[in-house]
Amino acid sequence: MKYALLLSVVFLMACGRGKKYHDEEKSVTPKSDLVADILEYQKEQNESFKDPDSSPLPDKYRKDFEGLDFFEPDTTYIVKARFVRTPDAEPFLMPSTTDRQTREVVYGIAHFSLNGEEHQLEVYQSLDLMDDEEYEDYLFLPFLDNTNGEETYGGGRYIDLKIPEGDTLVIDFNKAYNPYCVYNKKYSCPLVPRQNYLRTKVRAGVKNFNKD
Repeated sequence: MKYALLLSVVFLMACGRGKKYHDEEKSVTPKSDLVADILEYQKEQNESFKDPDSSPLPDKYRKDFEGLDFFEPDTTYIVKARFVRTPDAEPFLMPSTTDRQTREVVYGIAHFSLNGEEHQLEVYQSLDLMDDEEYEDYLFLPFLDNTNGEETYGGGRYIDLKIPEGDTLVIDFNKAYNPYCVYNKKYSCPLVPRQNYLRTKVRAGVKNFNKD
């Protein structure tokens, strides 16, 4: 997404956009505005993957690409988190799938309930993007969960967020996407910090990419 595209151009060729329904998409009748928003988001990601100017897919995969594989939209995976700022957090270097690193800082901690349990995730702000007005309110949320290595990519997924005005942060796991290196090894993708492991199954967002 935003972070992925910028990193790919500036210094990482990093993470990426993704997701979607296939032929059945046209027959889906949204049950709410939230579901409609998720479906529209997935449609946009598929269009991006089909476009040779924005797609991370190599030509051999893009020519037959029909759509990314998503879990069905599920509004129970849209959570309102209590967001606690961490203004004294020290910057650090986040490793990637290559020897490249990004300068990050923990902007805050998101506390929320999901699947009947309490969880928390660190939310990061990239210091490498601080001078870019387009990304001045951008936050990066990488996470691991118990679907990794089975239904989803083993290395975890990402979510793009914006700095909230108050102490509530809305996280829509239906918009979780894969790092671009899942689709193309030429990309360098930030590794998900182990502390952002959710000990539950997040059956929302994009699934793993089947190259067969």
